[in-house]
Amino acid sequence: MSENVATPEAPAAPAEQAPKAQKVVSPDLNFVNDVIKAGGESMKKCYQCATCTVVCNVTPEDNPFPRKEMIQAQWGLKDELFRNPDIWLCHQCSDCTAHCPRGAKPGEVLGAIRQMSIVKHSKPGFLAKLAGSPAGLAPLLAIPAVIFLIMLKMAGSIPFSAIPLNEGKISFTNMLFPMKFVDPPMIAAFTFGAVMLILGILSYWKDMSMAAKPQGSLVDGIKGALGDILAHNKFAQCNVSSGRRLAHMLVFYSFIILAATTTLAAIQEWAPVLLGEEAALSVKHALHTPMKVLGNIGAAALLVGIVLVILNRMATAGKAGIGSYYDWLFISVVVAVGATGMLAQMIRLAGIANLAYATYFVHLIFVFFLFAYAPYTKMAHMLYRATAMVFSRMTGRN
Repeated sequence: MSENVATPEAPAAPAEQAPKAQKVVSPDLNFVNDVIKAGGESMKKCYQCATCTVVCNVTPEDNPFPRKEMIQAQWGLKDELFRNPDIWLCHQCSDCTAHCPRGAKPGEVLGAIRQMSIVKHSKPGFLAKLAGSPAGLAPLLAIPAVIFLIMLKMAGSIPFSAIPLNEGKISFTNMLFPMKFVDPPMIAAFTFGAVMLILGILSYWKDMSMAAKPQGSLVDGIKGALGDILAHNKFAQCNVSSGRRLAHMLVFYSFIILAATTTLAAIQEWAPVLLGEEAALSVKHALHTPMKVLGNIGAAALLVGIVLVILNRMATAGKAGIGSYYDWLFISVVVAVGATGMLAQMIRLAGIANLAYATYFVHLIFVFFLFAYAPYTKMAHMLYRATAMVFSRMTGRN
């Protein structure tokens, strides 16, 4: 008699799974070399231990930085980096650089990538390249120098010794540079810088939108980011470079004060022209006037803030790195603007006409530099970082 033996059913064959889409990585070696030249020469030391991400107090917990940015930089994945708001959410606290066991300096690497991002999004790009190279400094300074020399010639103010005193006193705006000669170049420089900066920001927003679509409210994003910016909340989370918060706040708010003062002065001086009054373009600003007091407060805050920036960099150089040429160019220009402005006023009060006029002339060159080249220097960081902060809020990154 045969015995019935139950045999287990054979397991069903697994359903055939569709192969996962694979991403082809195409390293851009030229980009890698460019990062190294821009100040990220240490990035090859990174061996992906993730210490940088662990010690960063600014990074979001979900998909944090800067570890992923370091490997993207090593692989030359420039598109991923340029579309990534995280390169700007990084405030270069340098906690990651200080604690990196290999000395890869992630903070410096991301700083170099930010510079390259500005070059990529700027119009025209060659000005951004000039701003990032020591060889570009001379032509960038030569442009405003030539413009103001032409203005001086038109105003009949060459040589300085031929300029008469105004009621026995030195006058910059009435005798050296009447406003009709100095304001148009400055307005043109400011307008050019503002338009080019806006175009760069729009290009960056478009790039970020290719990687993630913003869904939230633009107004809410701006409000949230503006609160962080005005209080410099992210800088407060830095450890190694904790002193940067006060320094950056002084520079930031001094720019606002000086911009407000300049705008009010321009309105006061040009309003009579528009109204057809005879006293046009002959406004005098005594030291005790609110306009002058406010301007001097802004200038003093600017100088104190930028000196603190320098002292903080020097104090943390061993841990955080000394910074690149690109960093020091902006610092130097801010120092030059503040120092020449204050010196011109002091020398004018001392009654040394030739030196006062020469100092004021140099001051105008650096102010023009600050305005016209804002989209290409580190001054653009304020708006690029603010844009990344708004975008990250709109995509839920925060």
